[in-house]
Amino acid sequence: MQVLRKLLFPISLIYGLIVFLRNRLYDMGIFSSKSFSTKTICVGNLSVGGTGKTPMIELLVRSLGQDFQVAILSRGYKRKSEGFLLSNDDSSVEDLGDEPFQLKTKFPEITVAVDADRRNGISQLENIIKPEVILLDDAFQHRKVKPDFSILLTAYDNLYVNDWYLPTGNLRDSKREASRANVIVVTKCPSDISKQDRAAIAVKMNLAADQKLLFSFLMYNTNLKGTEVTLDSLKRKKVTLVTGIANPAPLEKYLHSEGLTFEHLKYNDHHFFSDQEIAILREKECVLTTEKDYVRLQSKLPKLHYIEVKHEFLEDGKAILEAALKQFMTKTS
Repeated sequence: MQVLRKLLFPISLIYGLIVFLRNRLYDMGIFSSKSFSTKTICVGNLSVGGTGKTPMIELLVRSLGQDFQVAILSRGYKRKSEGFLLSNDDSSVEDLGDEPFQLKTKFPEITVAVDADRRNGISQLENIIKPEVILLDDAFQHRKVKPDFSILLTAYDNLYVNDWYLPTGNLRDSKREASRANVIVVTKCPSDISKQDRAAIAVKMNLAADQKLLFSFLMYNTNLKGTEVTLDSLKRKKVTLVTGIANPAPLEKYLHSEGLTFEHLKYNDHHFFSDQEIAILREKECVLTTEKDYVRLQSKLPKLHYIEVKHEFLEDGKAILEAALKQFMTKTS
């Protein structure tokens, strides 16, 4: 696979040129970026693959939801509906897509909407809901909307500064666009990452003085959901780990570190399981999955467990982020 990606280097040059020209046209005002009266916070990345966007959206909901009326707008990737759709009690994972459905299930009091056209989605939310702040999920590269505050995520083991354009690398946007972010979070760090390592990353990032660089690691909940058991109790069972996420490696590493033995069935990100695949999984003694996969499997498999994950910041990172959010939300236009 790596050899093939290197052979496709000329295509990545063409892709990079297209990305550069597109961004320049936006920078010059030839393509327009629209601002809205409602405050908008964008969470995204420059690369394909998992950087922890959904756990970051969850963190923002918990930080802002107590004091402000929050709405979430997502594209709803791989959903089976079209256009703008506002979630309700009857919405399904097929209607919304797995991540928006996960968010609606976890935060039923929060408005969740999906629309590939972010401009239209924001306008619809302003007309119907009138929220105080809209969280834009995975929208950093969608420059038709100019967000008021942007959080850029990059994974510790695949920093955007070390990456290259698709298809040779994983970048879908230019490294230069990181300059538009208010906060950059290096996610999936080792929990014991050294100050020297963080300092070296900061040097590589070379951020502007007004940009904040934070570091986070993934914290897994050993009290499993779905069927209420502990992770430790699964050590006596024949466990099948089922993942349909971009990068399951951190989860694999964590489970091994906890002494869990398992077979791992890997599927593509946002995978919708076929009847044949469900039949195979039904024969397994114990199925453990991610929260995102759980919303696609919960109605089809008995005795299904999932493991929750959230971002934990190093040192005072969470306080810094919450202070920046508070300053943003209380700032008058």
